[in-house]
Amino acid sequence: MPLPYTIAVLCYLFDAQGKLLLLHRGKAPNYGLYSPIGGKLDQSIGESPCDCAIRETHEETGLALEHKDLHLTGIVSESSYANENHWLMFLYEGLRPVELADHHHCPEGRLEWHHPDQVPQLSIPETDRQVIWPLFQRYRGGFFSVHIDCGNAELRWKLHQPTRDVELGEIT
Repeated sequence: MPLPYTIAVLCYLFDAQGKLLLLHRGKAPNYGLYSPIGGKLDQSIGESPCDCAIRETHEETGLALEHKDLHLTGIVSESSYANENHWLMFLYEGLRPVELADHHHCPEGRLEWHHPDQVPQLSIPETDRQVIWPLFQRYRGGFFSVHIDCGNAELRWKLHQPTRDVELGEIT
């Protein structure tokens, strides 16, 4: 039986000191792991990725962002994630610092601020640790697209459309 395809957004939001806002997830998917703010597109209304990022940010943090506050940094496709579904994710970066109390609770879990250097040591999805977070850091302010094959014991990924100094190619 084919796996379902889910379309979602992730929003990397930073404070004035450069700390990253992460959600310590209290429900699936990725229960117990840290992830950026985000969620699924409302496909029933034809919601745009940017509108979804604004909506999800408001729902999870109470922050009111506008289109001009977000930059599309990446598009990530994942096949066979956890052998449950495929994902198409739009990665946004906040263009202005945001303020929010640390350990703020929301329906999805607990929001916490972390220094970017701490992210690889946190409990994050393996796709984030190996591929998404390093690519986000490298192409921050630019753009990239990547496909991650999660269907094997070892992640395989291929970088597409980098806007900086990396050549197109496959990385295993």
